[in-house]
Amino acid sequence: MTTTRTVAATTAPAPPRLGPLQYLGYTAGDAANNLAFSMTSMFLLVYYTDVAGISAAAAGTLFLLIRVWDGFADIFAGRTVDRTMTRWGKFRPFFLFGAAPLMLLAFATFTVPGLAPHGSGTALLLAYLTYGLLGLAYSLVNIPYGSLASAMTQRPEERGRLASFRMIGTALTGILLAFVVAPQVKRYTGHPDAFQHSLAITMGVFAVVGFGLYMFLFVTSRETVQRDVASVSMRQSFDTLRHNRPLVMLCLASLAFLTALFSLQTVQVYYARDVLGNANLLTILTILSVGSIFVIAPFIPRLVVAIGKKKAFLGFGVIGVLAGVGISLSPPSTVWVPLVFFALMGVSTAGVNTLMWALEADTVEYGEWKTGVRTEGITYALFSFTRKLGQAVGGALAAFVIGLGGYVGGVAAQSESAVNAIRFAAGFAPAIFILIGIAIFFRYPLTEQTFATMVAETAARRAERVAGTLPASEQGA
Repeated sequence: MTTTRTVAATTAPAPPRLGPLQYLGYTAGDAANNLAFSMTSMFLLVYYTDVAGISAAAAGTLFLLIRVWDGFADIFAGRTVDRTMTRWGKFRPFFLFGAAPLMLLAFATFTVPGLAPHGSGTALLLAYLTYGLLGLAYSLVNIPYGSLASAMTQRPEERGRLASFRMIGTALTGILLAFVVAPQVKRYTGHPDAFQHSLAITMGVFAVVGFGLYMFLFVTSRETVQRDVASVSMRQSFDTLRHNRPLVMLCLASLAFLTALFSLQTVQVYYARDVLGNANLLTILTILSVGSIFVIAPFIPRLVVAIGKKKAFLGFGVIGVLAGVGISLSPPSTVWVPLVFFALMGVSTAGVNTLMWALEADTVEYGEWKTGVRTEGITYALFSFTRKLGQAVGGALAAFVIGLGGYVGGVAAQSESAVNAIRFAAGFAPAIFILIGIAIFFRYPLTEQTFATMVAETAARRAERVAGTLPASEQGA
């Protein structure tokens, strides 16, 4: 939609503002998501190498293939969401019916491969099977969850606040995982059977907690944003994507940033144990890198108002480049130095990830403004596809790098080349990909003023359509 009109006033009452329960419920949803997602990002590689006996190279190939599969599962989930409309809304039913399968598959992913003979082909096959099914189940819950924000509110400050609360859920889960799982990594290195038993108990508890968090999200969330088309056809979905240049640019920049993030996150446990010499330091690294959201979150809505999402996004990216270089160059003997750079990387990650969610919601409005059809599901699915691809490339990159460096699972000490490879995957590799993301996002077209104009024009078109005064040339928009 490229025409300009005088925005007509509408008589429809404004939706109620979000209350504390909606924000808490949204936080709970991402905490539940990350009991599966962050658990796999942080600990699945070490589970495969040290418990199931799968080589780092084979695990890297598995990550690449399964996470690309996950991305296509996101597209399937996005189309499923866009076709759905029930008495509970478009997104909420997926939490009600998808929570239990997702959490049970998360449990299976961290238990079933380890039950096969150590390092056998059966263990690798079971890893592919359980992780692949987990990815599909996760898509069918996470795509509706991510799409929900754009249906809960159109107010920029509330979207910024939802994104901040979402990242708080991520941070709380990340810190919990570091406190609960990191000591198990240290305690059971070289003892795969004991490690397997401990993880089975942990994942069983996580499954129950995650299910409860999803039910809280279901009860507290509401879908209030008006839509003109309840069920969206495949043609409408992909036509909206084809015209959504801001979404494409956001996806490409996010792919680069997330490749950086998941390369670091995948080897963080190795960095603590094999570079710094103490697996228990993973807890501190996680608090510094993930816990930074508690410092950054209150400032995100203010930054959005003061300088806009684009400038804030780029600024946090520059911090990430500096942090990545510092992580690789830090002397392991002086532990406080890498800790500082991990904290800076946490600031960068918290800012970029929080703004990503708010920016994605804005691209939904752009798509509706451009085509007249609101497609939260497929829009978020494409964005999530790039996140999964970033996880695939970042996780595989990290696994391949340490494999090429000569990493051997389960041994007490790694070679110097393996340690250097871990340092590269944790620092220099992320810095390179963040630079690529900055270069792409520099030309992102949406500003806060453009967004406000789009929302107002869409509302005016809707009012004219209801009144029967919309020009014939725009009836299909």
